[in-house]
Amino acid sequence: MYPVIHFLGMEISSWTLMVTIGLLAALFITNALAIKRKFSFKLQRLLIINFLITIIIALFGAMLFQAFYDFIKYGGEFNLFGSGLTFYGGFIFGVLAFLGVWFYGSRIIGIGNEAKEKFSDIADIAACVIPMAHGFGRIGCFLAGCCHGAPTKAWYGVMMYTPTGYQKVVPVQLYEAIVLFAIAGVLFWLFFKGSEMNKKNVPLLPLYTIGYGVWRFFIEYARTDDRGSLPVLTFLSPSQLTAIILIIAGVAYLWIWYQWKKKKSDEVRAETPMASDEQNEK
Repeated sequence: MYPVIHFLGMEISSWTLMVTIGLLAALFITNALAIKRKFSFKLQRLLIINFLITIIIALFGAMLFQAFYDFIKYGGEFNLFGSGLTFYGGFIFGVLAFLGVWFYGSRIIGIGNEAKEKFSDIADIAACVIPMAHGFGRIGCFLAGCCHGAPTKAWYGVMMYTPTGYQKVVPVQLYEAIVLFAIAGVLFWLFFKGSEMNKKNVPLLPLYTIGYGVWRFFIEYARTDDRGSLPVLTFLSPSQLTAIILIIAGVAYLWIWYQWKKKKSDEVRAETPMASDEQNEK
């Protein structure tokens, strides 16, 4: 499924090569953005260590998620290492791992308060680098030939080799990579503009989850592979179900953030008259 190519004298699959490039880029950019938001040296080191731990656990989660899906849908023997990977399994396990290390690890090394204060910043950083790294993975899948595309006569199809010969298909993985890179570009722009204009006007993480969730829900209609749906949800594919969860999570995050911001504004407004009264008394 993933053809071998030659790189620096080594044989490596195109998918593995692109994912490695994406993760290394995400690692270096994450550290640069952490410096931009004035993370302490200890917190920067914790972030890098957490990044590496998260990747390992996310890969395991991606295999586990896909293995359970295949076992439920096809039955037979549970095969952890032979079922492939799924982004959503890695995303869920990765988020849980990152949160655990971020809050528990920061307390161990004595920077728990800073980790809490910088959590909104790390959420913004994650919103920027996750779609970028994910986009590299989609390019890897496209180069490997697993585009999951449906045959089409429309302009957005490209000629690709299929079991029935060359035909025009919708290159889902290529289009999704383009959208992911576009989302990442917009979020990077907002990240730096937010630093210049009154800090952050809007949190970036829900913008990513909502934007990508909407795209992912509709692009699934262009797929023709056998990852259609679980028996209990015949009207939704697993990716569409996860897309809905991402959208709901993003909306919930925005609502919580709005309530928090409103509470802070009310506190500032309540303290302002007191400060004016003290000045008048003097």
